Amino acid sequence: MLRENIHDLIALAAVAEERSFTRAAARLNVSQSALSHTIKALETRLGMRLLTRTTRSVAPTLEGEDLLATLNPAFDMIEARLKALNDSRDRPSGTVRIVAGEYPIETLLWPKLSPLLKEHPAVNVEFVMEYGYTDLASAQCDAGVRYGEQVSEGMISMRIGPDERMICVGAPDYLGRAGAPETPHDLGGHDCINLRLSTHGQLYAWEFQEPGGAEFRVKVSGQLTFNTINPVLQAAIDGHGLALVPDRLAGPALEAGRLKTCLDAWCPTFPGFHLYYPSRMRPSSAFGLVLEALRERSD
Repeated sequence: MLRENIHDLIALAAVAEERSFTRAAARLNVSQSALSHTIKALETRLGMRLLTRTTRSVAPTLEGEDLLATLNPAFDMIEARLKALNDSRDRPSGTVRIVAGEYPIETLLWPKLSPLLKEHPAVNVEFVMEYGYTDLASAQCDAGVRYGEQVSEGMISMRIGPDERMICVGAPDYLGRAGAPETPHDLGGHDCINLRLSTHGQLYAWEFQEPGGAEFRVKVSGQLTFNTINPVLQAAIDGHGLALVPDRLAGPALEAGRLKTCLDAWCPTFPGFHLYYPSRMRPSSAFGLVLEALRERSD
């Protein structure tokens, strides 16, 4: 439909509803002559009369009634949708699906989003727990969480957490029995708790950095292998060997004396978690609130 027809159809609907050019012109804030010209131009383009005019009233013709029967429900739907969008500014609603691993869900997403959900009961959040890179479109997710350096091109990336550091930990009784490794190359003589990566099924090679030097990886072995990080931490607490885990995750156990660190000088920091989502996405009112709640602030 030509763009100018929209304005003319709105004028037609107003005249038909008011049954008067005078009242319709006042409602549309135009002159009566301009409104009359608009209706005549529409009728000319369509090649038919849409209104019957008398000295006392205006009424739709049969063709006009037929056209209005389609127009009025459509206008009502548009008006209702615009009102809903306007209301959403004051009462955001909708569902946001976020794909992330267990660790960021528990330590970042949930602590930040729990207060938001209490404040906005019409906002829903669905967590999809995955550990590999997830295609958001195929998974029907709005956003995902990954470490900063792992976010793909073409995605908007927003930091949601501080820098991270993987640390080597062990229970005091294990370190008392086996001793603490002095360098990562000593890990071959230790029981280490492995993490199997869901992306390609391989075991995670522990990442270290020479003090002031290059990064390198060490493959470790031991009795236990898990595919999520929390059981790895618990197994270390229970004395089954050494584990390489995020420092924030191990923090409570370290403070309680249930774990001790080793190889501290070899464990570098790296960019923390980022939320990523498609650059073409138009954020809904609910998604906008989620973004604001998750955004990492320096203070």
